[in-house]
Amino acid sequence: MMENDLLITFKKVDKGTKLAAALLDFVKGFSWEEVKEHTVRVIENWEFEEWETPFVAMAGNCIVGMVTVMKTDYYPLPEIYPWISTLFVTEEYRGRRISERLIAFANSYAKDLGFEKTYIPSEHIGLYEKYGYRYIKDVVNYGGGTDRLYAKDLI
Repeated sequence: MMENDLLITFKKVDKGTKLAAALLDFVKGFSWEEVKEHTVRVIENWEFEEWETPFVAMAGNCIVGMVTVMKTDYYPLPEIYPWISTLFVTEEYRGRRISERLIAFANSYAKDLGFEKTYIPSEHIGLYEKYGYRYIKDVVNYGGGTDRLYAKDLI
């Protein structure tokens, strides 16, 4: 069986584990240049607080995707959380609904913590709606750009 055909599993990443080290290596090698440096810093310094955490998608022993659940994101909106953030799947594994499954895994975690909604910012129209998100409003990020804010009810 080729690695591409392996079952995809999803795991929460905990501080100081082999999986956390593997996630750091994964991020250092991924192609999303706009967030790579920031995400490397967050993982290296384990800047996750309280319930914030990363999750990974794995094909066998290989990380093929990630997502985080965060209290803050790239927006001056402290009243809005939790954010589904840093969603990334390697090019080789795209088209297999791994993003959708990572989001669902993260949403299940947020729901178990008692959250009633999660939020996703994006430039895209029509992508997150497929996963049950609805457009709320346009938001301005810290860089001055405008993104669309989406929310999903978890209850």
